[in-house]
Amino acid sequence: MPGLLRGVARTAVIAGTATSVSNRVSRRQGQRWARQEQAQDDRSPSAAQPAPPPPPPPPAAPTPDLTGRLDALKQLGELKAQGVLTDAEFEAEKARILGG
Repeated sequence: MPGLLRGVARTAVIAGTATSVSNRVSRRQGQRWARQEQAQDDRSPSAAQPAPPPPPPPPAAPTPDLTGRLDALKQLGELKAQGVLTDAEFEAEKARILGG
């Protein structure tokens, strides 16, 4: 009888160890699969991503460049010097050219 009891005890220890190892392997494999799924979800285009920002508004209509303004002011000054424009007309046109 002692031999039978020893055999049963040995079988129980081996079965317990096998169960413990099997559970540990299953847990590790489950964690590995979960990490892989998480990585795939992070890379997939269907993953929830914030919407891209709206495009910037179109630029305002360009104002005449500095050279163009200077030329217009020179012509305006010449017209005033020739007496074609009054002081009030000169100031009004100057304000329009300078945008103010």
